[in-house]
Formats: sequence, structure tokens, C-alpha cells
Amino acid sequence: MSQRTLALIAASIATLIYGVTFTVAKEVMPLYIKPSGFILIRVGCAAMVFWLLGVFVKAKPIEKSDYKNIMIAAFFGVGFNMLTFFKGLSYTTPISAAVMMVTSPILVLIFASILLKEKLLFRKIAGVIIGLIGAVVLIAYGSSPNVDAKNMMLGNFLVFINAASYGMYLVKAKKLIEKYNPIVFVKWLYLFGLLFVIPFGFSELTEVQWHLMPTSIYLKVGFVVLFTTCITYLFNLFALSKLKPTTVSVFIYLQPVIASIYALIVGSDSLSMVKIAATLLIFLGVFLVTKQVVAKNK
Repeated sequence: MSQRTLALIAASIATLIYGVTFTVAKEVMPLYIKPSGFILIRVGCAAMVFWLLGVFVKAKPIEKSDYKNIMIAAFFGVGFNMLTFFKGLSYTTPISAAVMMVTSPILVLIFASILLKEKLLFRKIAGVIIGLIGAVVLIAYGSSPNVDAKNMMLGNFLVFINAASYGMYLVKAKKLIEKYNPIVFVKWLYLFGLLFVIPFGFSELTEVQWHLMPTSIYLKVGFVVLFTTCITYLFNLFALSKLKPTTVSVFIYLQPVIASIYALIVGSDSLSMVKIAATLLIFLGVFLVTKQVVAKNK
């Protein structure tokens, strides 16, 4: 089996894990573990795993001048990003959250044009407008009847903020990722991220009644920590080492499909015409934004 085939399999498995996570995490929150407490568990355990892996990696250390940049990247890529995602997911439904995440490429374009002074074409501007209209429609009108969601509008908005935060992280971390060994970078990223989430998650973590949690919930927590946080990152690293970034990024568009199928199978969400229409608008916007980039990297 070729390295390219293995890389495609790795990217596919990572995407499958992400898609399932929307429903798995939703089943844990907020009944057994509140969102911020769950994030503290996730980030804390991931930090330990990556620092352990770091012991076996001999690579260039972080320069003192870059610690500030890593802290900024950790705020947007770990702290603010994860806290708003899990909080939003606890309020909304898996399908809506998965669709909202696809706005990331649109938001990356916006931030890159502002911070990196990247040139905007009319096609990309149109894509941004269409995609954001789809996001607004989903936020405002994407509620599902008879589905367990406390506050769909707030939840969808928080997931949108999470996507914006992750988009900012990708722009801010671009040079750092190119400069350092991935494990060296991510161990510091998660350590700083842990410092950001402790104040928000500590009190919720102390409220967890571990003795009342069924085995299935323990397994779901373990799935999010081990697979969603650690395995997917390592698989994506391998995929990125063998494939073009544009090829790997395409897999994000499969997440809503997998999330929707899994959520519908287990009965945790339902489809509606508003969701379908908003999804089509978002995908059209993303297509227009990424079309030229994909063409350049063929």
C-alpha cells in the first residue's frame, strides 16, 4: 500500500472521528459533565499525552520570541475555540454544529485578507457573503422540533464563534507550524491552552459526580480525549506530510455528512428544509472561496 493511500486513509479516519464526535460529546454534556469541565478534561489529558510524546522527539526548541505567538495561537486554537464549541454544542444539535463548522474556510479567508493582506477576488467576496448568509439563516431559523436543544440560536452562534476562533488560529499559527516540529509545537500549544481553560473549567469539573456516570459515558469521555483530540491530530499530521494541504482540507466538508448520518441513526437530531437550504448556501460559499486555491495546487 502506497504512502499516499495510507495518508488518505488516515485523513478519512480523522474525519470519521470528528463527524461522530458531535453526537458523542452531546450525549455527555451537560447531563454528566458541563461543557467547560469537559474541555478541561480534554485539554489536560491531551497536554499530558503530547508532552509524553515530546520526550521522544529531538527537534529544534521553541525560541523565546515565539512563546508569545504560541500563547496567542493557544488562546484562539485551544482555549476560546474549544470552550465556545462545547458550550455551543450543549445548546444546539449535532447536525447544526457540524454545518456551522464548515464556515471555517470562509472565515480564514477574511482573517487572512485583513492580517496577511491577501488579495480578495470578486468570486471569493461573493463566496464569503453567500456562506455567511447561510450561517445567519442556520443560526436564526435552524431549530429542530422535538430535538433536545436548550437554545438553538445561542448554540449555533457559539459554534460560529468557535469556527471564527479556529480560523484566526490557522492564520496566526501558519508560520509557527512551518517553523517547528509538530509535536514540539503542539505540546506547548496545549500547555498554554490548559492555562486558559482552567479558570473556566475547574469549578464545573469539581461538580462531576463520577460515581453516578455509567460505563458508556466514561467510554464516550475517553473517546473524545484519546481519539478526537490526540489520534485525529496525529493522523492529520501524517496526512499533511504526504498530501497537499488543499487535499486534506477537503475532508472538512465530509464532517457534516458523517455527523448527520450518525445523528439520524441514533435519533439525536433531525433534518429540516431550513437546515438543508442553509447547508447548501454555506457549501456554495465555501466552494467559491476555495475554488481558485484548489486550482492552483493541482
